Amino acid sequence: MIKTTAGFVAILLLTGCASLISSATTRMADNITLAILNQNDLETVRLGAPAYLLMLDGLIEGDAENTDLLLAGAKLYSSYTSAFIEDEERAKRLAEKSFGYARTALCIEVPKLCQALPAQLKEFKRLLDDTAINDMPVLYGFATAWASWIQVNADDWNALAELPKLTVLFEQCIKLDENYDNGGSHIYLGVLSTQLPPSLGGKPEKGRAHFERANEISAGKNLMINVLMAQHYARMVFDQELHDQLLQAVLTEPAEVPGLTLINTIAKLQASELLEESVDFF
Repeated sequence: MIKTTAGFVAILLLTGCASLISSATTRMADNITLAILNQNDLETVRLGAPAYLLMLDGLIEGDAENTDLLLAGAKLYSSYTSAFIEDEERAKRLAEKSFGYARTALCIEVPKLCQALPAQLKEFKRLLDDTAINDMPVLYGFATAWASWIQVNADDWNALAELPKLTVLFEQCIKLDENYDNGGSHIYLGVLSTQLPPSLGGKPEKGRAHFERANEISAGKNLMINVLMAQHYARMVFDQELHDQLLQAVLTEPAEVPGLTLINTIAKLQASELLEESVDFF
């Protein structure tokens, strides 16, 4: 009896240690991710991020069902790919890695929805409607990785056919918590709504409303919102005055905002490039 009790105590202690290690690992991943997002030197990130990506791969290998690590890996792979990778084939490989991590996290946390990914839109939406606020981190993490994967595979009609599901997924994220990630779901829906002109089914005014709502939620601190609104909305409706106004506002605002410094630094570079093209475009 004593040995049995001691055995149970040992198991509990080992479980507790594993939990602490897992928690510490997750915190380390979160802290390094935040350090990257707060970096204002793009070359440092470009050169240094691959080492961190490999470290995340190793951490995930040792804790394959840790959804926090999986989502951190998905986020960093997709962010690094979007910001720095120009080679199409390499971008596809890295986006596939990001999507794979996010899909694994979704299958662990919301298995029924994961199984419905190949299903028709109606069935996918039915299961999506059953998700709750506690599912938000994995739903949003998966949606953003999926968006990046579709973007780099835009030459594949099978990938583009997933856009309606991606749209309803972001719409559900807004229903659950529109403030999540500083209104990130609104930003994605803003882009998705302005991919096509109205004559082909696009909804530019709906996209503008999403961009403006995201700006409200982030209190104007995420400068990339203005860049995307200028690029995708103002150019589509051929509004040069709005286009230049949005981009000039980006250049006058500070980039250093906790959690947004890296994206704001990239936004300023893109704003300068778009402004230079303004006269020729319009």
